Amino acid sequence: MPLPRLAWHARIIAGVFVLVWLSGCVAQQTGRLLEAPPASLPARAELGNVPYYAQQAHQCGPATLAMTLGWSGLHFTPEQLEPEVYIPGKEGSLQPEMIAAARRHGRLAYLLQPSLADLLAEVAAGHPVIVLQNLALSWYPIWHYAVVIGYDLDQRTVTLYSGPDESRQTPISTFEYTWARSGYWALLTLPPGELPRTASEERYLESALALEQTGQLQAAATSYRAALGRWPQSEAARIGLGNSYYAMGKLADAEAVFRQASRDHPQSGIAFNNLAQTCADEGKYAEALAAARRAVELGGPLADTFRQTLADIQATIQAKKVKPAVR
Repeated sequence: MPLPRLAWHARIIAGVFVLVWLSGCVAQQTGRLLEAPPASLPARAELGNVPYYAQQAHQCGPATLAMTLGWSGLHFTPEQLEPEVYIPGKEGSLQPEMIAAARRHGRLAYLLQPSLADLLAEVAAGHPVIVLQNLALSWYPIWHYAVVIGYDLDQRTVTLYSGPDESRQTPISTFEYTWARSGYWALLTLPPGELPRTASEERYLESALALEQTGQLQAAATSYRAALGRWPQSEAARIGLGNSYYAMGKLADAEAVFRQASRDHPQSGIAFNNLAQTCADEGKYAEALAAARRAVELGGPLADTFRQTLADIQATIQAKKVKPAVR
């Protein structure tokens, strides 16, 4: 009977640092990368502005998070972060808790694609990367977080803050073996407004939306503005920015953003619906009615919501005995 694939469990515990050196095989991504590195990737990079905290037994989660948050401008000790991410009964930290803690502190938590080239590109861009490794065997996992702070393609090494070592150089192939067993899990914790070098629009906006849902509205708005700087025609970024302003009570800003969204995306029922609601909240009932009716005309999967918005605006007008100008 085959052994269970423990390495792919979605909520992997990490907390200890015992290393079993691996040899005899070729790491799949390492071989391709070293044979033909991307032209845009420098041969070497090392970050000198990442604070270091020694990782005590079972405390690699709080320590690595303290390092990358410190790099981003937020200074915590591992002891301060321990209550947020460390699970005593598990003697380690789960990935969802690491991500949630970064967001609670207003940092954009961005999961990289499972790509060694992308990881090194982020380091070259000045971004330290938290990685999850299995430092033992696939069928007997010993999970551990480390921070990648450098690499050298000529020497075929990566540089890690790992365990008790402030700077550990590891062969890239060995690193890939230990990292691959976590599904190539890698996390950035970026200041709002700073985009990953390798960001995709969809993954970045998912991360910005998570900030918004966490209640970090200003950080979310900053992230959405950064997204529009890279993807100026992004409907999701424009709507997200307007929603963040609306949630902060900045109705004039929200109206301006939704109005721009309706111009850029004239078939977007969401843009017109949100513009209608914002205008209604501002007491601009004629504009609210026009936008709500346009949303209903456009229809789509949210047609019921659009009809409810229109009905609510009409009810408000009737209750207040307002006579909006005919448009």
